[in-house]
Amino acid sequence: MKAIRVHEFGPPEVLKYEDVPRPEPGPGELLVRVEASGVNFVDVYHRTGQYDADLPFTPGMEGAGEVVALGLDVEGFQTRDRVAYAMHLGAYAEYAMVPADEAVLIPQGIETRMAAAVMLQGMTAHYLSHSTHRLEEHDVVLIHAAAGGVGSLLVQMAKLRGAHVIGTASTEEKARRAGQLGADEMIPYSEVDFQEKVAEITAGEGVDVVFDGVGAATFRKGLDCLRTRGTMVLFGQASGAVEPLDPQVLKAKGSLYLTRPSLSHYVAEREELEQRASDLFRWMEKGLLEVRVDRTFPLEEATVAHRYLEGRKTQGKVLLVQA
Repeated sequence: MKAIRVHEFGPPEVLKYEDVPRPEPGPGELLVRVEASGVNFVDVYHRTGQYDADLPFTPGMEGAGEVVALGLDVEGFQTRDRVAYAMHLGAYAEYAMVPADEAVLIPQGIETRMAAAVMLQGMTAHYLSHSTHRLEEHDVVLIHAAAGGVGSLLVQMAKLRGAHVIGTASTEEKARRAGQLGADEMIPYSEVDFQEKVAEITAGEGVDVVFDGVGAATFRKGLDCLRTRGTMVLFGQASGAVEPLDPQVLKAKGSLYLTRPSLSHYVAEREELEQRASDLFRWMEKGLLEVRVDRTFPLEEATVAHRYLEGRKTQGKVLLVQA
């Protein structure tokens, strides 16, 4: 079978399209013929060595496709089932081995590619808005990169929770896109100082929570956008890792809360995984959650897909697909 392999950490060019043996499922595992795999910044972190991965490896933490074989002691699945999963390495391949307890069945009304497009980023937006900081009606939130993969879903979920959403985006076009998804105010941060604009919008009060997946470029100013006892949720580092922070800064800026969550800790229990996925699929079927696939690339063009993602050009999901 074909797969993308990484033999050394580095730029997108280290992603190699190679022949590898097709795996056989062990106890508790599913062998999935992958129709689509999501391209996410966590894949970039693995590729560059920012996140641990033993070389060589097949990247990709999210995929969807058809079950073609079952290992021993697998319950609740059968061959030809359509399944989706996230947070398990190895999705950039024609076939992937997936622990059964990390996969979910795709409802009949959801296309396989759309399931692949929503699992990682959708469940991330879900835990951020429903668990890390459970949004309540009238909460005022700041969402960075509001037109991006996680951001566009988070905007919609925040509105479902009744929050007032201020978003940032790098261009006017992206700002318009996030506004169409429900953001109440949008700030094109390449043209406007977002900290000053947030102060203007909130009459100097600040926001209840900042959701920051950008990192170095936005983090410090984001702290100054929070009201007293507000919460900074740093869930990514698309622009680079933030510098170390003296905890005294949190006190000086208003007894702020700071958390750096990970999806893996919010789907660790099977019940929680199923609930988050069920909510996503239900909202999609009812038309309450728009999942936009921005670009698709053939598996062999993983290098091009990574360049596109890192170029901050995305307005939705990037997928690697197979016929």
